[in-house]
Amino acid sequence: MNIPIISIITFLPLACALLLIFIPKDKENTLRTIAFIITLLTFVISLTLYFNFDSSTADPQFVEKASWIGYGINYHVGIDGISLFMVLLTTFLMPIVLLSSWSYIKNRVKEYLIFMLILQTGMIGVFVSFNLFLFYVFWEAMLIPMYFLIGVWGGKRRIYATVKFVLFTMFGSLLMLVAIFFLYSIFYKATGTYSFNIFDFQNMILNPNIQMWLFLAFGIAFAIKVPMFPFHTWLPDAHVEAPTGGSFILAAVLIKMGTYGFLRFAMPMFPDALHKALPYLAVLCLIGIIYGGLMALIQKDVKALVAYSSVSHMGLIMLAVFALNIEAMEGAIYQMLNHGLSTGALFMCVGILYERSHTRLIKDFGGVSKQMPVFSAFFMIVMLSSVGLPGLNGFIGEILCIFGIFKSNHLLAILAVSTIILSAAYLLWMFQRVMQGPITNKNILSFKDLNRREIIQFIPIIVMMFWMGIFPNTFLHKIDASVTHLLNQIKKREVIFAQAKNQNKPVIYDEGEEELQ
Repeated sequence: MNIPIISIITFLPLACALLLIFIPKDKENTLRTIAFIITLLTFVISLTLYFNFDSSTADPQFVEKASWIGYGINYHVGIDGISLFMVLLTTFLMPIVLLSSWSYIKNRVKEYLIFMLILQTGMIGVFVSFNLFLFYVFWEAMLIPMYFLIGVWGGKRRIYATVKFVLFTMFGSLLMLVAIFFLYSIFYKATGTYSFNIFDFQNMILNPNIQMWLFLAFGIAFAIKVPMFPFHTWLPDAHVEAPTGGSFILAAVLIKMGTYGFLRFAMPMFPDALHKALPYLAVLCLIGIIYGGLMALIQKDVKALVAYSSVSHMGLIMLAVFALNIEAMEGAIYQMLNHGLSTGALFMCVGILYERSHTRLIKDFGGVSKQMPVFSAFFMIVMLSSVGLPGLNGFIGEILCIFGIFKSNHLLAILAVSTIILSAAYLLWMFQRVMQGPITNKNILSFKDLNRREIIQFIPIIVMMFWMGIFPNTFLHKIDASVTHLLNQIKKREVIFAQAKNQNKPVIYDEGEEELQ
């Protein structure tokens, strides 16, 4: 295709944000309508990626490359099977996020929409960047709009949550920036050429000490974003204080960038360090699974419960990634999509309850289904998809993850099953206390069921939940070649590294084809 489809999808929301600047603030419906139409148009355009994607190859597709600053800093974008659905998840959910905020954001509507659109450009940019410097620019660009979304439209403790979010993220980002320039300097010294191309870096074999330090730098940045235990503490605060749209997109897309970072950068570039760190990473993932589930079980705030459930579910996803077999890794990628739909929709449900009651405490609810039967049905489907009920999206991802982990380590798989047990416990118990039983709070009698806009925002997500649960190969066959290539790449580099190490080769070795002096 000669059309720069990746650039259009990436920068169309940013162009819309610039357009909104020139529209008066008092025309709120016009602002909302334009933003919604542009995000919907972006999704429609992004579907061409799926229908024109060649699933038989792991090679990058829809590649665009142009000179930019020089010194190896180029505009280089594209997708493969790993990034394809991350882009589609982002474009699919953003119109729904704007719909969910349609009547709930009443102050500074124009600014809210602008920051949401800028955030979308940053998120897509992360998933399509093949130049590490460009990747870092988009990675940091996401921080700014999220900072304002929480800090301006958040709850009572929004300043505390915002500062904590920024400090955690900036710490990881600075470590990653140092590691990027260190890689850049090594490559230049070895080849005499400038490059930030991730494929050039993936062809480098570094000595064990350098690998470990670089893996730690990249890994901490990505672990904070996931977030993995013990870097998770910013997430519950950010979720609880963020507005519904911010919590939605934070859970659905932003935290997936940590997992994506491991798959795209840390694992293929530093295989020796990866294998040395695997036992420790597995333990941290297991702690996250159990700790997140137990913390969710004791929460009194329904939004905090969903936030801690993300810690537990992301722990399972990361454990599957580190299992290093095709079943687990495909399950992890599939579960990333499932988690984006299910947890994002759970936050949307919490937002609907909060807007009608102005409370998120579980004790203030009870019997809501009697007043809101349509909402109750949608809420139940979303909750069951997060639990992993057969026929819904969560079941396929969890089964693949557990099966792949079991193939790698039986004990880890047995312990990892606790995430399914715990999620059933805290989600079913929460649903029972909030939606079932007698109405104990008179304010619930004034609740109105979902209006037409709210029903419309649920329908696409519910349809996708059933589709992904019944027809998983619609997605899995697109990622198979890329996952197989990634695993083969890691194994091949292990062999080459061992050969280079035994023969006292230089620091860098290029896939056995050319020794880099």
